[in-house]
Amino acid sequence: MDIYEGLVEKLIQPNNANIVLLVMDGLGDIPNREFGRKTPLEYAITPNLDKLAKESALGRHIPVLPGITPGSGPGHLGLFGYDPLKYEIGRGMLEAAGLDMDINDGDVAARCNFATADENGVITDRRAGRIPTEKCEEICNLLSNNIKFIDGVEVIIKPGMQHRFVVVFRGEDLCDKLTDSDPLTEGKKPLMVEPLTEKAKFTAEIANKFYAQAREIIKDFKPANSLLMRGFAAKPRIPRMQERFGLNPVCIAHYPMYRGLAKFVGMNVLDAGSTPEDAFKVYLDNCSRYDFLFIHIKYTDSFGEDGNFKEKVKTIEAVDKALPILLQKKPNVLCITGDHSTPTPIKGHSWHPVPVMIHSEYCGFDDAPRFTENNCNKGSLGIFQSKHLINYLLANAMKLSKFGA
Repeated sequence: MDIYEGLVEKLIQPNNANIVLLVMDGLGDIPNREFGRKTPLEYAITPNLDKLAKESALGRHIPVLPGITPGSGPGHLGLFGYDPLKYEIGRGMLEAAGLDMDINDGDVAARCNFATADENGVITDRRAGRIPTEKCEEICNLLSNNIKFIDGVEVIIKPGMQHRFVVVFRGEDLCDKLTDSDPLTEGKKPLMVEPLTEKAKFTAEIANKFYAQAREIIKDFKPANSLLMRGFAAKPRIPRMQERFGLNPVCIAHYPMYRGLAKFVGMNVLDAGSTPEDAFKVYLDNCSRYDFLFIHIKYTDSFGEDGNFKEKVKTIEAVDKALPILLQKKPNVLCITGDHSTPTPIKGHSWHPVPVMIHSEYCGFDDAPRFTENNCNKGSLGIFQSKHLINYLLANAMKLSKFGA
């Protein structure tokens, strides 16, 4: 534990105030020339968010370091008060935990996508057209029935949502220090999984044999006739939010990866359903049982990655329209932000600072006319590293005592 972490934990003074962290995944964006040089937040009609902005403190946070593009895992760890450079959880293990898989010490998990390949094995769609979850389940069952062990290593496969699934390798002497097979772009063949250390050579062989066997089984299943593996990971060691911050936390999320991440930091997990309205109703039913409620909204990120400006706008507007449901039982502290930026012109995660708004009785008012990137640039919170966000949330909930005499 470093000095900074020790200081915050020393100042914790529990009380009954509750904190809501509402995360619109990939919320941040950059001006889009096709839409009047506006971002989705600026283009969207958001009367409820804008009303909050007038009585909130605004700013922007940097998930990892300036100029560094974060994955979803580091992005969320920072929001929960964990330095993503110190606490690293691999994507595969996040997905496995989110799917409620039993994870043993020594297991290695990979997050996988079904993909579409042409007759030469070149990937033409990394997400297989986002096949229905039911089709993913069907193909995973086929693979599970045909691939149970490879060279004495047990192979455990579980479907996720749409094109996603998880494979867990269980056996002796496995190591997660592996490269991905995902080339991260269409127009290329899947890469060979390579060991990053001598100890990982055996595991790399297992992963490549799994790919070869699985590809042969599904080669006629267009659009899901290939697969990509990334985020090989072993079980992490990470302190729980209960121990660090004296909180009783819960996660309200639908997608497995975010549910898995929440479990690793000690959160109970509830299903958010498929719409913002569903998620906020789950909040209403459970807000008296917890004092830290993390609510996750996925599709701002999905449409950002698709480069679909209008649908990202619609998702923001759907959250805004549903917000009065959450405000029926207004929390003591409400923070609305993203885990990272996913600009539609880039069609992927980016390094741009993320807009954030904190509303509480004690936050101070920036009197911003709207919740947008530009207004957040002018806000009193300034630009800060996301690992410090938890300090602002705890302070606004009066859960931190004074430092020094």
